[in-house]
Amino acid sequence: MTATTCRSCDAEGLVPVLSLGETPLADGLLTLEQLSEPELKAPLELTFCPRCTLAQITETVDPEILFCRDYPYYSSVSSQLMEHFRSSARRLISTRHLGPHSMVVEAASNDGYMLSTFADAGIPVLGVDPASGPAQVASDRGIPTLNTFFNLELARELRDGLGVRADVFLANNVLAHVPDLNGFVAAIKVLLKREGVAVIEVPYVADLVAKCEFDTIYHQHLCYFSVRALDELFKRHGLFLNDVERLAIHGGSLRLFVEQHDDRRQRVDALIAQEFASKMDQRSFYADFAQRVSAIRDELGTLLRSLRARGERIAAYGAAAKATTLCSYVGIGTDLIDYVVDRNAHKEGRYMGGNHLPIVAARRLREDPPDYLLLLAWNFADEIMQQEAAFREQGGRFIIPIPEVQIV
Repeated sequence: MTATTCRSCDAEGLVPVLSLGETPLADGLLTLEQLSEPELKAPLELTFCPRCTLAQITETVDPEILFCRDYPYYSSVSSQLMEHFRSSARRLISTRHLGPHSMVVEAASNDGYMLSTFADAGIPVLGVDPASGPAQVASDRGIPTLNTFFNLELARELRDGLGVRADVFLANNVLAHVPDLNGFVAAIKVLLKREGVAVIEVPYVADLVAKCEFDTIYHQHLCYFSVRALDELFKRHGLFLNDVERLAIHGGSLRLFVEQHDDRRQRVDALIAQEFASKMDQRSFYADFAQRVSAIRDELGTLLRSLRARGERIAAYGAAAKATTLCSYVGIGTDLIDYVVDRNAHKEGRYMGGNHLPIVAARRLREDPPDYLLLLAWNFADEIMQQEAAFREQGGRFIIPIPEVQIV
């Protein structure tokens, strides 16, 4: 389904920003048997709404296809990500004075990575996630998890049927995935206690543009948020964006604190003022974005081809969702890359969508070392390079593609 109006404010006149062509679906990893079958591809077109400044792609792929068919993403694989959310959970336990009589609900709770910190502190929790694999892992850990999508209907069932009300509602890296933004936010309002708080993390469009993070655009990520767009979205449903923090995680994110009463911190208005100064509601904000993206494509493609021409062996690290976009747009396939390493056991033995690169365990780097390692999961570059220090000590080099192509 192709959107012609804004996913948030329903305004017409979406302005084209960047076309990445038809790409395979992110996280659509293939089995050996599926390599000979037709693959679903869809257009990847980024636009922005000049009325509310929400950046968004126009194509909506059925969420059942994206998240309910052997979804391979497990948050616990990354130690950096785990520490990020453990720290956030501990802070909330302290600042919100949470205890045995509190309730923490998380949408898109994945494998229970964040809720486990609350549960270990004796705080009742409930996870909601549509992906059966991660949801089962969470349940096996003792984290109560509903294997379904969080939406307005479910929120009403939880509140009216089971008496569930959230002191803290968590939504980390899920708001961007939601086709019905207004329904999702309305559902938060239904489930949140009067004095409760929703803590939400989203990708920040300012970082996407400034750092040229074009590979974070894929079919699961429908939206790329400004503070102004978020402020309008929450107000529409009687909620207030009272505080916001800028985070380095995932290349640049926002952590939002949303409540049912107005208690706005100064830094919310400061960021909105900064966005106005940057003309985020105008085409000029995106003026050279497509040009910078194509420059990275050309530079990276030229580098990989020249290394191959010299007889160098190249592998890649991270069968991440963003890897699908980068490989598809740059034209990276088995002619340039030998294999893709990933520490997620659920991805090993599979193949990347589109280019059919084999995904293997990290030990392959020691058993069959390449000369260069392209970091497709560049947002965890420091963590990966530390884990694979032996590769560098043996003469291996890392290629980091974003925000600029560099060899380290």
